[in-house]
Order: sequence, then structure tokens, then C-alpha cells
Amino acid sequence: MRILAIDTALGACSAVLFDTVTNQPLAIQSVDMNRGHAEALIPLVERVMKAADVKFDAIDRIATTIGPGSFTGLRVGIAAARGFALACQKPAVGISTLDALSAPYASENETVPVVSAIDARHGNIYLHMVGAGGRMLVAPRIAGLQEAIRAVALGLVRIVGSGATILANHWPFQEVPAPLLVDPRPAPDVIWVARLGAAADPERATPRPLYLRPPDARPQDAHRLPRR
Repeated sequence: MRILAIDTALGACSAVLFDTVTNQPLAIQSVDMNRGHAEALIPLVERVMKAADVKFDAIDRIATTIGPGSFTGLRVGIAAARGFALACQKPAVGISTLDALSAPYASENETVPVVSAIDARHGNIYLHMVGAGGRMLVAPRIAGLQEAIRAVALGLVRIVGSGATILANHWPFQEVPAPLLVDPRPAPDVIWVARLGAAADPERATPRPLYLRPPDARPQDAHRLPRR
């Protein structure tokens, strides 16, 4: 299976064409950025396809991150994935950024739980925690710092994501062991978006936004024109 995977939900704009038979990327590009995904994504995907020397009709599936993350960024990726899927007449699947962050560590060692932590700003953290076999120990949520610490500081863990350092800096070291690993990467490895996308059920893993909180922007009711 050839999977085109894209990620625009967090601090990077990334795309990979991944071959599940060889378990290797045919071509990959990733650019660190917090804004400008809409302008960068399509040219980046075109470069990936050209480097792989593969036509769009040879893609078997499209995968994209669906959040949580930047409201604008994740909508860019989801819209692109849906567009590619429609044009190619192939299924599109959505992968949580929390799953994509934790997957590489969960796959290499199942004995120590993995906490995915994304800085949600304003003192909040998007997080979840998985244990052996990918079993969900803490379901995806947004939480304040102290609530997040109480939820995941239950023993030895590994923490990954842009919120990893925030959690580590407030860790209750006198009560529980220090985190075994703190990886503050700003975005998931898009190869793992592809791998998770290959395993996903297209009927269930639909490419729809996973926000976990309402948008910051609100309609300005004071300036709304009256209806007639």
C-alpha cells in the first residue's frame, strides 16, 4: 500500500509518500513552521510526489492529522486530504496528533507508559497517556497544568510533545519518579502518521477535526446586523 500522509496540525508542515510493503518512505519533506501551512502544503506535496516519481492515481490511501492542534493548521490538512481523496477516488483517514506523537515510543517499549502532551496555551495542555498494547490510560483531553500533572504523574512515564517540558518542569519529584524521557518535539513524525493511517479503518477513522476545546474566536454579537 502506498500512503500519502500529511501533517499541518502543529509546528511543522510535513508530507510523506510511504510504502507499507517495504516499510520505508519513498519521499518525505518537513518544514518547521507555526503559520503559513495553507501556502506551503500543496507545493510541498508536489515536491514529495515528484521526488518519489509516483502519480496521484497510484496512491492507495491518504492520511492526515486531525488535531488537537492549531485550528487553522489542522483544517488546512483535512481539507487537502479530502480533496486528494476525492480526486484520486481513494479513502482518506484521520489520525490524532496525540496518537502520532506517542506511537513511536509505545511501539519500541510497552512497559513504560507514554504521555503525549501538546501546549494548548493559556496554561492548558492537550494530553493523553497510553500503556502496554496501546491501552488508553488517560483519554484525550484538555486540562490545566495541575490537573494534567495529577492525571499522568502516577509513576514512571515518558513524555513527548510541545508540552513535555512544561509538565517536566512542574513534576512532583518527591512523590513519583522523574520522567524516563522528555521529548519536546513540536510535531509528530509524519512517517508515523502514515503507519497509523495504514492500520486505520477508513469507516471509523474519518478525517474530521479533533478540537478538544471550542475555538478562541467568537462572533462579535455587538456588531451583528439585525435580520429582517
